[in-house]
Amino acid sequence: MRQVDFEHGSVGRNMLQSAVPMLVAQLFALLYNIVDRIFLGRIPGEGTMALAGVGLCFPLVITAVGLIFSRPFLLLFGASEATLPYALPYLRIYLLGTFFSMAVTGMNPFINAQGYTGFGMLTVSIGAILNVVLDPVFIFALHLGTSGAAIATVLSQFVSAVLVLWYLRRRCELRLTVHRPRDFGTVARNITSLGTAGFIMAVTNALVTLSCNSVLSHFGGDLYVSVMTILASVRQFVDVPALAVSEGTSPVMSYDYGAERPARVRRAIALMTAANLTYTLAIWIFILWKPQWFIGIFTNDKTILADAIPALHLYFFAFIGQGLQYCGQTTFKALNKKRQAIFFSLFRKVIIVVPLTYLLPHLFGLGTDGVFMAEPISNVVGGTACFTTMMLTVWRQLGRAEKARKSTH
Repeated sequence: MRQVDFEHGSVGRNMLQSAVPMLVAQLFALLYNIVDRIFLGRIPGEGTMALAGVGLCFPLVITAVGLIFSRPFLLLFGASEATLPYALPYLRIYLLGTFFSMAVTGMNPFINAQGYTGFGMLTVSIGAILNVVLDPVFIFALHLGTSGAAIATVLSQFVSAVLVLWYLRRRCELRLTVHRPRDFGTVARNITSLGTAGFIMAVTNALVTLSCNSVLSHFGGDLYVSVMTILASVRQFVDVPALAVSEGTSPVMSYDYGAERPARVRRAIALMTAANLTYTLAIWIFILWKPQWFIGIFTNDKTILADAIPALHLYFFAFIGQGLQYCGQTTFKALNKKRQAIFFSLFRKVIIVVPLTYLLPHLFGLGTDGVFMAEPISNVVGGTACFTTMMLTVWRQLGRAEKARKSTH
């Protein structure tokens, strides 16, 4: 696989060479869960309940705790007696494959960071294609329903994990090796320090999902939990290009920042911002224009369509603010500004979204609409705060460094 040369070439080309394979990989990675929901949403007579059941599972990520306390956790997340028969089998089987999922998610960045983005894309793509093939076999041909969807996902993740571990052991420049135990502490601290922001983002996303499902179950019942599952699926789908641009820009910025080339870092930030804001604005307009197209991917149930369209409009209002969040957050992470990255992860989700999810429906009497309105408010407030802080600190710092560099040459 061809390696991206971060040392030479234009910033734009390096970004493109990194972002395109990541875009393809993330699209295929998304298929793991999206394809499950597409097929499950079309089970005759059970699609809506199956969607609600699977949607309740995704806040859990810890295997042992999840297996032991799966039923009480799902009830806490808003499950009802009607959705538990769909959620429990899916969750228990899915959790058994957590190791494979974490191997792909956790180790693939080590392949991408070395510039082997093509193989990083391939490992995810193969697993996702396998999942697309296995899902209808297990769900419909073998009549296993949500259990079949989970089995297909776990088997596909196993194949991807084997490929990732093989490549890191045999083909990369910096290979996966076993170190002496005394070296683990330092390495683990460095990895944990850099990964804290991403971990907090994952935890806060789970917290938001828990809050939304709980409140929606109270005000709207299982139907609105299904609606939220669809909205979350659409969100994952439309987020992919913006995430690919951001993650493709991250190694370019990190490399040039370490090489003390501030002008190239500023160029990367500017290109990333222009691309993300253009894309998020276009998606916002498209969702306003054709909401039924997005919802129709996951369900053909006419009863859910009437509630899902206004919810989709509310949820994605001011989606451009999400583009600002991505740009600011990615810059902080890429330049090792851990405190800022962690703070703005917490600020948007924990300080804004979670409280509003409860306050708007209960205190302001907005019901289910209040849950969907919490997201756009957080996009505007959180996204603007994150991006503005980045421009007032990092951008200015890079500008000063650029001037100092020019004056010494």
